[in-house]
Amino acid sequence: MSRRSLLRAFGAGAAGATLAGCGVPAAYVQPGDRAGRDFSATDHTLRFANWPLYIDTDDEDESKRPTLDTFTERTGISVRYTEEINDNDEFFGKISPALMNHQQTGRDLIVISDWMAARFVRLGWVQEMDRTEQPNVAKYLDPQLRSPAFDQGRTHSVPWQSGITGIAYNRKKLGREIKHTSDLWAADLRGKVTLLSGLDESFALLMQGNGVDITRWTRDDFHTTCDQVEKLVKEKHIRRFTGNDYIKDLSTGDVLACQAYSGDVIQLQADNPEIEFVVPEEGAELWAESLMIPNLARHKRNAEKLIDYYYEPEVAAELATWVNYVCPVPAAREVLASAKDEETAALAEDPLIFPDDAMRRRLAIARDITSEERTEFAKKWNSIVGL
Repeated sequence: MSRRSLLRAFGAGAAGATLAGCGVPAAYVQPGDRAGRDFSATDHTLRFANWPLYIDTDDEDESKRPTLDTFTERTGISVRYTEEINDNDEFFGKISPALMNHQQTGRDLIVISDWMAARFVRLGWVQEMDRTEQPNVAKYLDPQLRSPAFDQGRTHSVPWQSGITGIAYNRKKLGREIKHTSDLWAADLRGKVTLLSGLDESFALLMQGNGVDITRWTRDDFHTTCDQVEKLVKEKHIRRFTGNDYIKDLSTGDVLACQAYSGDVIQLQADNPEIEFVVPEEGAELWAESLMIPNLARHKRNAEKLIDYYYEPEVAAELATWVNYVCPVPAAREVLASAKDEETAALAEDPLIFPDDAMRRRLAIARDITSEERTEFAKKWNSIVGL
């Protein structure tokens, strides 16, 4: 199972700029109150919270993580790595009490999806990074990921991995190609299509299918998409809305086409080459999950060094061979292409890890749902999905 597939549906209970489950307004932190005393010079440690299955592991000992071990050998900085993030909202609920009350979280580095990262930036809960300490990030970060709407210039975030939300389908069982999002609504796919249940994971691709520029979509665009999906639900065209379980449905043939994540499909193709992933002609959403340094982190400089280390093309290439998502360091492609191992070298030609120019022209990063929109939109979407 891939890391991305562990995401659960976004619930209305976490909507808006409130702390999930307690109704307390989330407190904005002024820029001058975000930095704490940095112990990096004397305390060569670092606490790094990430998602499960989102880093390289040793073939013989899964508790070992080669890239982290090399970082420690090179810098003397030991990394306490925890796989504690299983859901964006759940993790928000875990650390938000500390952040809103100007307290340490006990973590120096976290990885969250960009739609959630946008919330952290708006609340002032993460620190601006010192790019003078990160020359690799400045040089090698994918230009298409450099300046999302929620963090212009990527001053508060750096992509850990990226990916594409597109369409997966079984070409052999379907008997034809899928090229457009509208192909999902063909009569012969009635009851054989699934969509993602999460608001933030699903809406952009559906809007793109309607010809919407998702970098500047409007409230009307959203409600038009909802009306379309609601009609398809009533007609029983959409089999159901899913989290990670679309993987099983597609593998068994219960579903012939579905909304899917690029990294999941790479893993599915290893067992079933008939499964294909398509970026529709109208476009697909490019997203990222990003590294961020929480307020009052005790080892900010150490965290910045680790981030920059993973932007060395050789290190990024090693990580890419394990996680199989879109690599945010395009220069890693040349490293993989020169590998002596044929299977590793082949990854350099996989457009789901290194999108080619033709695919990139069809990819876009959706503007974030604002805090003012979120409550209304989540209520509407969840009523359709059944959450």
